[in-house]
Amino acid sequence: MLEFWNDTNNPVHPASAPDFLPAPQLKAVQLHRLHVTVQRAYERVPHFKARMDERSTKPADIRTLEDVQRLPFTVKTDLRDTYPFGLFASPLQDIVRLHASSGTTGKPIVVAYTQADIDVWSSVMVRSFAACGLRRGDIIQNAYGYGLFTGGLGAHYGAEALGATVIPISGGNSDRQIMIMKDFGSTAICCTPSYFLHLIEQAQVMGIDMKSLPLKAGIFGAEPWTEAMRKRIEAESGLKAYDIYGLSEIIGPGVGIECACQAGLHIFEDHFLPEIINPETGKVLPDGEEGELVLTTLSKQAMPMIRYRTRDITLIIPESCACGRTIRRIRRINARSDDMMIIRGVNVFPSQIEVALLSVEGTLPHYQIILTREKNLDQIEVQVEVTREIMSDQVKRLESVRQKISHAIESTIGIRARVTLVEPNTIQRSQGKAKRVTDNRRMT
Repeated sequence: MLEFWNDTNNPVHPASAPDFLPAPQLKAVQLHRLHVTVQRAYERVPHFKARMDERSTKPADIRTLEDVQRLPFTVKTDLRDTYPFGLFASPLQDIVRLHASSGTTGKPIVVAYTQADIDVWSSVMVRSFAACGLRRGDIIQNAYGYGLFTGGLGAHYGAEALGATVIPISGGNSDRQIMIMKDFGSTAICCTPSYFLHLIEQAQVMGIDMKSLPLKAGIFGAEPWTEAMRKRIEAESGLKAYDIYGLSEIIGPGVGIECACQAGLHIFEDHFLPEIINPETGKVLPDGEEGELVLTTLSKQAMPMIRYRTRDITLIIPESCACGRTIRRIRRINARSDDMMIIRGVNVFPSQIEVALLSVEGTLPHYQIILTREKNLDQIEVQVEVTREIMSDQVKRLESVRQKISHAIESTIGIRARVTLVEPNTIQRSQGKAKRVTDNRRMT
């Protein structure tokens, strides 16, 4: 079989070769694909053409990669306003797949794929799995949800294209998940990190030590999670936990992933052009500065996304990665601009509270943030699970733990929170994305 080698002199899966392109060659690929994508969107998507015409900008004006800044942003409301097929650049007879987000308000967001789009999606997922050390012969248990959600089928097709054995178990039925994991000898699992934590707990109830299983890699995504949660997962399961990034509006999972270095997520820049902007002004920021991630698809046919504002807060890491990949990395995403809570005028992200909680010994990575308003003043309560040993201890010890958590939260976010300690398995578990915040301020 044809082999490729990176500059650390290690063999690379053939499908990963684009990850190691010299910078000039990568930029040439990006610019060519950007030209094609912008021209296609301008000619076939009336919504995009109107935005371009408002700016008196034509596709021919995009002569360099930096000229992408001349193009209009796309935001989530654009997809809802043009529901269902208003942003398609391909006729329906060329569309082979439709997905849709569930959405919390209004109509769902619909995304489409031609066969070429599906092939690209599979290829970036192959590269994702390869970056995590997976290959032909691995047994990948896919516990992402199948159906209109992009996670399940995205991981499935990529794992099959890799040559791995796929277990399409989908989400839920935790006892069966663990039984299959044990009996089938799964070497990797794909799911949300919060759900895998639930599986660890359930395995303990069943008398099964996760560390005794052949699991070596967890591909975790679909929700923000912290480095503290990664350490907890790895310590309790023995696998290596990798962060994967994607969103339905762009393609699904496989926009970026960590490599074995676990030092940021490599973006597959030959297909997805990243920018970081100031979320307030829209100004493009240099590598190394934190802001909102903006992505432009460079090869999507059915539904090109031009400068899509993801609302994910991160930065582009300016240094090269020790793995030898030349595609750039972003810092792991543990906050979204639209997940931000404003409490008494202070911007707070759930991930900040998670970091504070997990810094206190005896806490478990399951918590709920409840916001209320009393006498026109915002109040925040954090319910956090603690170990059975803590709950069965003396009242004095419980109060000490509660005070430590309260102090850790106040030191992190600058606001005092009411902390409630609850027993293990009290807070409802999610088989998909964990819902951390309940905002009751609108109801009072």
